[in-house]
Amino acid sequence: MMPNLSSVPHQLYDTDYNLWVLETVKKLKSKDFSGLDWENLVEEVLDLSQREKNKLESLLIKLFEHLLKLAYWSGEVERNKAHWEAEIINFRLQIKRLLKRSPSLKSFAQEILEECYQDSRKIISKRIQLPMDVFPNQPIARLEELLDENWYP
Repeated sequence: MMPNLSSVPHQLYDTDYNLWVLETVKKLKSKDFSGLDWENLVEEVLDLSQREKNKLESLLIKLFEHLLKLAYWSGEVERNKAHWEAEIINFRLQIKRLLKRSPSLKSFAQEILEECYQDSRKIISKRIQLPMDVFPNQPIARLEELLDENWYP
């Protein structure tokens, strides 16, 4: 038999996260605001925003990586071009969907564009074994170009 959850302190968050989520939803639906674990609920809501930012950052890095492969990995272009272009399309679509759901993330994308590009340069330099100075120091494209389905380096 389950204990009466209204008497269980917010420790439920640490002991059974899934149950904490289900109970929090139940309390929100019934407007039992006094029974909510506000501290952890606020943390979770903030974390939702951070997850979206992390996803956007990861997608931008991967998009830059594949664009750099396409532009600089001449020894593999013939064999991998179609795959890289498909991945570029995939990342562009995911980013566009994310920005459509959360338009406020567009300014965040602009802020992190340079950092994402620099991270992708490091990764691709290691992956294709070319020195980093082979790749341009500045991003190879603005956000609008990156998301343009017709733009390739």
